[in-house]
Amino acid sequence: MDIVRQKSYNKFTYYVLAVLLLFVLVIKLVSLQPGWIERYYSTGIYLSLAQFFRIIFGWLPFSIGDILYTIAGFYLLFRVIINVRALILKRITRLLFIKSAVRTLLIATLVYICFNLFWGLNYNRLGIAYQLDLTPAEHTKADLKKITALLIQRVNDSRKKLDTSIKYPSFREIFKKSHIAYQFAEKRFPFLHYGNGSIKRSLYGRGGNYLGFFGYYNPFTGESQLNLTQPRFLLPYVTCHEMAHQLGYASESEANFVGYLSAISSPDVLFHYSVYFELFNYANQELYLRDSVTARANYKLLDTLVKVDFRALKAFHKKYKNPFAPIIQSFYDQYLKVNQQDKGIESYNYVVGLLIAFQKKFGYI
Repeated sequence: MDIVRQKSYNKFTYYVLAVLLLFVLVIKLVSLQPGWIERYYSTGIYLSLAQFFRIIFGWLPFSIGDILYTIAGFYLLFRVIINVRALILKRITRLLFIKSAVRTLLIATLVYICFNLFWGLNYNRLGIAYQLDLTPAEHTKADLKKITALLIQRVNDSRKKLDTSIKYPSFREIFKKSHIAYQFAEKRFPFLHYGNGSIKRSLYGRGGNYLGFFGYYNPFTGESQLNLTQPRFLLPYVTCHEMAHQLGYASESEANFVGYLSAISSPDVLFHYSVYFELFNYANQELYLRDSVTARANYKLLDTLVKVDFRALKAFHKKYKNPFAPIIQSFYDQYLKVNQQDKGIESYNYVVGLLIAFQKKFGYI
């Protein structure tokens, strides 16, 4: 009887695996149709799904996603220990190995499917450039000089409008003001409608600093998690960036740009300073690769208080530098490349190209 049940279980398991793999093939085929994804998924199915997740989990004061990640991490560690122990004791048989491999493939396939259905297909959408009818092209050194000059003016002006010593609002207030920023942005760009917030404090705290992450989005719960130990002048823009992920802008460069559109729409000058500070950093770093003399001169043109914040940011990165950072960054770089971002981590800087195209079309930044 046990043998019959085992055979029946095996048949059912392989049947489920076959169905899941077929689903993976369908997802791969769908991902080749960015127009379809933009029209039916990113601006349709996904928005309703994301809104549902934010309603379900948004009211909780803690991150369900972080708890799930922690449980998954401990489970993986437990399985590794069990398998290593079995290997050492030579208890691994051919049948046990096959069953373990099938179980692992089942879990991995299911996670892949959920990831793509809940959010991942957004990596293949037409995106913000399509929605704004922008045509980012390979920008020149002259383009970079012009955009950095404009950003220097914006970051200096916004910093001067703030008190000498910035009175930072509470984290909860920043989250509320980020929502307000999107409400203002929506008036000009209706597709940036953001309802039912779900922005949480990361449960990992300073651990994120060592990993190099200030914020991240959980596609399985629809929550945006913010590392609240980062320099506080960055938090408004980073929050707007993570909210952009919630709206279906999966690409880091697009989330950066949508975060920019919302932050500059805010009535709060702190949001303007936060976004212009970061975008100047992106643009001037890129200019440095082509014209280091001009890039160095640009830093000298910054307001004294802006320079203070740059030194604080540099000290922050130095404090949390660790020998494992390059390995972690390499894994994240590969993750981005697998998800249609060919330049990996460097894709964050593609926001400069979008910004240049936006300025050429609309005449402001």
